[in-house]
Amino acid sequence: MNSASREALAAARERLDALTDSTSVDAAKLAEDLAGVTALLHREVSLRRVLTDPAQPGEARAELAARLLGGQVGGEAVDLVSGMVRSRWSQSRDLVDSVEELANTADLTAAQRNGDLDDVEDEIFRFGRIVASDTGLRAALTSRTATPAAKGELLRSLLGGKARPTTERVIVRLVTQPRGRSLEAGLESLSKLAAERRQRTVAIVTSAVPLSDRQKQRLGTALAKIYGRQMHLNLDVDPAVLGGITVRVGDEVINGTVAERLDEATRRMAG
Repeated sequence: MNSASREALAAARERLDALTDSTSVDAAKLAEDLAGVTALLHREVSLRRVLTDPAQPGEARAELAARLLGGQVGGEAVDLVSGMVRSRWSQSRDLVDSVEELANTADLTAAQRNGDLDDVEDEIFRFGRIVASDTGLRAALTSRTATPAAKGELLRSLLGGKARPTTERVIVRLVTQPRGRSLEAGLESLSKLAAERRQRTVAIVTSAVPLSDRQKQRLGTALAKIYGRQMHLNLDVDPAVLGGITVRVGDEVINGTVAERLDEATRRMAG
């Protein structure tokens, strides 16, 4: 996003936080409403262009959004979206992406209120690992010929009763409404949103064997000192690393595995 869209999204996040600070607001219902608006704006290209047209006054765009959405979604969603279209957006697609982010954040807020946020974050991560290891499942979920309804039914058969309701909702939305993104990118985005909800940074840790509770605590403390904030560890086991661990924080990789050291020794001998 360019600066105008980043500023508009930042303002929208603040409004959402202020709104969901009130326990009287049904965050899960708000998420559902915002997801519906996302689908509408994605489908109606001309509408989103009108709502982000810089040649039109912001108040006029807000009034149009309120007229179109009033009665279709709850008042909180109408107010949020109306406020968003008052802002200036660099591209019309940025508005759609931002409404979708607010929908997912509202759902994660609902999980946080229920004390389920840690479990939801872990389930999203685990689902990503399952998809990565099962090419048949990934093909079914990303098929261009399968209908959204069929994909949703498949996911509900996999997740229903086994994952938190929030996990199921956000993953079903991602798979049935990918909007041009890869499944992996969408799951990573959801993981980051969940971590930000708790003001923690995600560290993806891969080790040859499961880490003990003491090792996890020591690693979390060390990473918190390095990055200056609390870390949430998503743990994965891969015997191929042979020993040690690999830690990925965003685009940065800290590699301390035996396999990496062997590769380095091989490169040096070859050189």
